[in-house]
Amino acid sequence: MTDLEDKLNRVLSGAAQRAPQAPAGLLATVKTRHRRRRARSAAMHAAAAVVLVAGGVGVAVSAMGASAEPAPAVGATGATGATGTASRPADRIPPPVEKVWPQAVHKIPVRLPDGRAYYPQLLLDDRTLLVMTGVSDGRRQFLWAFDLGTGRARRIAEIPPTKGSAIFADGVAAGGGDIVWWASYKEAGGPRVARIWTVPATGGRPRPVTDVPLGDVMKQGHINGLAVTGSDVVFAYEKGGVYRVPLSGGSPQRVEGTEGYHVLRWPWVGRHQGKAVFRDLLNVETGERRDAVVKADEEVRCGVERCAGVAVRYETVKVERPRDRSGKEIRCGARRCPDTTRVQTILRRFVRDRDGSHERELPRNFQQGDDAPLERFFKVDLMAPGNQSVLTLYDADTGTSADLGVRPDAQGGMAYPDGGLDRLMTYPIKNEMYVLDLAAIK
Repeated sequence: MTDLEDKLNRVLSGAAQRAPQAPAGLLATVKTRHRRRRARSAAMHAAAAVVLVAGGVGVAVSAMGASAEPAPAVGATGATGATGTASRPADRIPPPVEKVWPQAVHKIPVRLPDGRAYYPQLLLDDRTLLVMTGVSDGRRQFLWAFDLGTGRARRIAEIPPTKGSAIFADGVAAGGGDIVWWASYKEAGGPRVARIWTVPATGGRPRPVTDVPLGDVMKQGHINGLAVTGSDVVFAYEKGGVYRVPLSGGSPQRVEGTEGYHVLRWPWVGRHQGKAVFRDLLNVETGERRDAVVKADEEVRCGVERCAGVAVRYETVKVERPRDRSGKEIRCGARRCPDTTRVQTILRRFVRDRDGSHERELPRNFQQGDDAPLERFFKVDLMAPGNQSVLTLYDADTGTSADLGVRPDAQGGMAYPDGGLDRLMTYPIKNEMYVLDLAAIK
């Protein structure tokens, strides 16, 4: 398998597993994302094209089972298109994020003082942002500590060049004064491995921790969930299975009882069970288990404390087979098109504690299945007058919303914020990088 094939296989297999039902109007507003901690060089551009193709397939599949349009949002105003058909009503847009949560927002230049473009990775502390340079320009890669107060950047280390692969430094994590990441390698005549590296956050020369066998990435996947815990590094295979290895070096050892598990937030690991992601959790340090309350008609994604999702009803309804202008039936490939389709109706949207208590309603257009930082903040798509997409952030604890300021570009694409389950969310707007420390919001 070549480097490019490896990359494309990984992207396609991951997209197929995670692809959500496409909402109405998705084709008109294609959104592109760059996931923090998954930095790439030239291969990233090839992957972007594949993601767009995978997205197109998702739209085509969803068109055969389109979701019923839910009721209009509370407080929304009606609108009618020029053809006389009802269009999505305009939503009430909240104030800008810097007005709603000024204590959480840092605006910094999109380039370092020396002009280098960078990619935010994580917060080392309340005022220090770890960034990576050389990701997409083909130059040498470096890790830097960027001071959010002074705007100064301190070089931590150069990331050793990746040989034999198009995949560069990935899965950056930090803890206990150490930074770790992994990179895929395949030397001539040898198997493909994920080499885990480490360097002190204060700076120094990176050293390898261990080589993790990858084998057939289509069967076992690469690795993710990288974290530093005490004197160990932990990770999981994308297809499941949690391992740990001493930070000082050694051979990875599987954590007992974690076959098929993934790292949620160490020491909590869990499994993906159908439409209930991380329903069952295991604390691998204490042995405690947490099973979430999930009803038969619900599709949820759970964290350590809460679950968020939707209750749905599926119905199979008859549809007319498509025909061309002459009235001749259009075939779906070599077969006749189906005369039934599966319709999904969303009954409610919610976030609640894992034990089923404290359930609260979520906004109509929250991004189902996406990561909710701190299990509290949800990205919500709204529509401004003129059918302009507006991305907002909703705080489930207070019911407060803020406009992130992200808007579609001239081609209709939208660059979504990078972020995961932790406190950091970042995104560029023109010449400024917005750095949101969501832990500062009380």
